[in-house]
Amino acid sequence: MEMTLGMYESFGNDYLIYDCVKNSYELKPEDIRSICNRQFGAGSDGILVGPTQIFGKMGVKIYNPDGSEAAISGNGLCIFAKYLKDAGYVVKKEVTLQTQSRSVQVHYHDEQGKVMTIQMGKLYCGQTEPVREEGAPEAPKTELVPVTYGGKQYEGTCVWMGNLHCIIPMEEISKEAVCKIGRELEQSGRFADGINTQIIRIADKNNIYTEVYERGAGYTLASGSSCCAAAGVAYQLGLTDPCVYVHMPGGTLTVKVDEEMNANMTGSADCIGTITLADEFLRKYQIMAE
Repeated sequence: MEMTLGMYESFGNDYLIYDCVKNSYELKPEDIRSICNRQFGAGSDGILVGPTQIFGKMGVKIYNPDGSEAAISGNGLCIFAKYLKDAGYVVKKEVTLQTQSRSVQVHYHDEQGKVMTIQMGKLYCGQTEPVREEGAPEAPKTELVPVTYGGKQYEGTCVWMGNLHCIIPMEEISKEAVCKIGRELEQSGRFADGINTQIIRIADKNNIYTEVYERGAGYTLASGSSCCAAAGVAYQLGLTDPCVYVHMPGGTLTVKVDEEMNANMTGSADCIGTITLADEFLRKYQIMAE
């Protein structure tokens, strides 16, 4: 008994891929927690399960390291799009992928599928969360969130783009700051399904620096959906131009937001290799147990 998973990374955001076409076992939340554990398991920011059918379309299920399901992940989509090329599932230059919250269009820049632009969809400001893209309200009211850090008061803006984000412009940003603010927002009970937190520093009209704290994952080196959310809010506030470079600790994403608040991001992904989970590990955590 063994299990083989693909290992990929995008800007330091690492995911394992469980190909459910080649495997019949359905991963449980406790399986995902054990596999993603960096001390006692393989270690990962999450697991991508696919290709699978979602709402009748080819898609991918995205799981956080705590076993919860994520509605969408920009870097996860870059990684899965690269895997589809590597595994031979996609040969064309474009593919449409369905997530639990919305459909996205992927355009490959090269035959290897290393670099791609993803049409991530529309950003909706406010706490209102459409269940699916087609049911989303056209103009929900902007939701402002007061935040205190280091004795100073800041104002965050909620934006939904397949998942909920709070974007907070600050003069100085750090891992320590985003972890403190992110934990407080996540534990506040105000957001029923949790929230991703980004603190951003505007360098100029075309460059944003950000630190990210993700629901279900904690501090992360990179997040594609977070970059899109940050770019959208910064543009809406008049702080940046429509096209910006979003600098994360793991690397830099290019994001373009149009007048209707549709976000396109250009990113990349790399294959690290494959990992085979040993029978000893699977038995220890009762993974694939009958």
